[in-house]
Amino acid sequence: MIEHSSRKVLCALLVLASAAALTACGSSEPAAAPVATPGVTLNHERAPAGSPLEITYRFAVAADAAFAENYRVMAHVVDSDGELMWTDDHEPPVPTSQWKPGETVQYTRTLFVPVFPYVGEAAIHVGLYSCPTPPTCEGAGARLPLAGDDVGQRAYRVGRMQLLPQTDNLLTIFKDGWHPAEVAGNNTAIEWQWTKQEATLAFKNPKKDAVFYLEADSPGGEYHGAQRVQVVLGTQVLEEFALEPEQRVLRKVTLPAAQLGAGELAELQIRVDKTFIPAQVPSANSKDSRELGVRVFHAFVDPR
Repeated sequence: MIEHSSRKVLCALLVLASAAALTACGSSEPAAAPVATPGVTLNHERAPAGSPLEITYRFAVAADAAFAENYRVMAHVVDSDGELMWTDDHEPPVPTSQWKPGETVQYTRTLFVPVFPYVGEAAIHVGLYSCPTPPTCEGAGARLPLAGDDVGQRAYRVGRMQLLPQTDNLLTIFKDGWHPAEVAGNNTAIEWQWTKQEATLAFKNPKKDAVFYLEADSPGGEYHGAQRVQVVLGTQVLEEFALEPEQRVLRKVTLPAAQLGAGELAELQIRVDKTFIPAQVPSANSKDSRELGVRVFHAFVDPR
C-alpha cells in the first residue's frame, strides 16, 4: 500500500514537472525572423593552396527586413572537423543600412587560398554581425538571424569546396629580376617579393587561355611618385596601368593561348618605369642597396 502511494506521488511530480516545462516553453519569446538568406558561388570548387579563388556573396534580403546599423559580413572557412582555417570577414560594398527589403545584394571578392596544411573538403560559413569599432571590430556585437543551414551561433553553412595540395598549381618560376621573398614581421602569412625594373616569370605552358593574377603595391612612392607598370608577353604589352603610392591593386590579365606559343615553357615580364635604391635616398635612412621596382604579393597564372 505504501509502495502504491509512493508511485502515485512520483507520477504526480512528473506530471507537474512536465507541465512546468511546457509552460516555460510556451512563455518563451518567438525566434527572431531572419533578415536575409545568404549564399555563395565559387568560380572553382577545387582549389589548390595558394591559388586565386573568386567568391560571389549573395544576400536575398527579407521583405520585412530593417537594419539599424551597418553590419559586417562574417565569412569563415572550416575543415571537415569544423575547425576554423581562415576568414574573409569584410564590409559589404553596399552598407547593410542601405539594403532594401526584397532586393538581392550580390558582389564578388577575390582571395588567395592560404597555404594551409590541410587537404580535403572545406565548408564556408557566413553570418552578419555588429561591428561597433571598425576596422578592428573589438567587442564585436551580436549576429543577426539569417535563413539557412544554421551550424550554431548564427553561422550559416552556404557552400563547400575541395582543398588541394599546392603542387596541383601550374609550375611557376620566378626567374630574373626578382629579389628574395620577405614576410611581414607581424603576420608571417603575408609574403611578397620586390621586382627590379624588369622581372621575368616563367611557367609551364598550359596551351590554352589562362588568366594572370598580379597583386602589387608601391610603398616607396614618396621617393618616385606614381609608376607605370606593364605586363608583357613576348613582344606585346597585354596590360599597362598606373600604380599610385601606397595603393595596393589586383589586376587580372588574360593570356591568350595563341600568344603563349607551342613551347613547354612560356614567359612574361613585369616592367616598371621608375625604380629606387633606398640607400641612395637620404630621407629613407636605409642601408638597403637593392634596386626596387614594385612589391608583388601574388603573381599567379591560372589556366583553370
